[in-house]
Amino acid sequence: MEKCQQGGCGSQQAQQQQQQQQQQQQEQSVKETLAKIKNKFVVMSGKGGVGKTSVSVNLAMALAEKGYQVGIMDVDVHGPDVPRMLGLSGMLTGDGKKLAPMRYSDHLAAISIEGLMPDKDSAVIWRGPLKHSAITQFVSDVDWGELDFLIVDSPPGTGDEPMSVAQTIADAQAIIVTTPQEVALSDVRKSINFCSKVEMPVFGVIENMSGYACPHCGETIELFGSGGGEKTAQQFGLNFLGRIPFDANMVKSGDAGQSYMRAYADSAVTKAFDRIVEQMGKLI
Repeated sequence: MEKCQQGGCGSQQAQQQQQQQQQQQQEQSVKETLAKIKNKFVVMSGKGGVGKTSVSVNLAMALAEKGYQVGIMDVDVHGPDVPRMLGLSGMLTGDGKKLAPMRYSDHLAAISIEGLMPDKDSAVIWRGPLKHSAITQFVSDVDWGELDFLIVDSPPGTGDEPMSVAQTIADAQAIIVTTPQEVALSDVRKSINFCSKVEMPVFGVIENMSGYACPHCGETIELFGSGGGEKTAQQFGLNFLGRIPFDANMVKSGDAGQSYMRAYADSAVTKAFDRIVEQMGKLI
């Protein structure tokens, strides 16, 4: 009673009202931002090491090369690799109201937690609520403008980050990346079940690192087997988007922050991405 008489209750109530108002403003900003983005895709994988970020970055590059306006949002707060694979560095800037995403080209922009970190090698040690807040702000506080596609690169598994994306971007579709071997496929089935539980449509499955053409003899070597991703897609009644072969030059291009598809326009990998992008383009 004494605290109420001293104005403590009124101060607490005013603080709660201010927090509610801020939350409402953020929710409205999220709606306004997402309304300007035609298609949203979350690139997921059941486990690490399947080349998910490489697929995300090269899909974004391939779409941009076709003339679409594309954004890529890196929500892997513990291992943000998207900026480096795009050859981007430096800090994010803004006008005091919204942040400007980092520009790769006139048709492709990116956002990542790395753009907010002065020391790029610092470890981000966050629990779920902080991750959710950051992912929401990547939508509400970033000036994405009008986009044809937003590609969201999430970390492996079915944890906080993909759950936050599902809650924030209600009309997102999943693209699930796997390699052909059974260990990866058993985990990718968990991702499919995750999408079912959160009511996120699965646009399709990509089988990555599917075959390797020997540069000396030309013979195709099945490093991780072949066909597992397609069989899993058929098992769940999902669209199989295609197989992307393994190519060591893809690794070199990613490390150098350069476009693989520009350098190797006639490669089997580039043709595979073109076929996937063609299917995505039909949505426009």
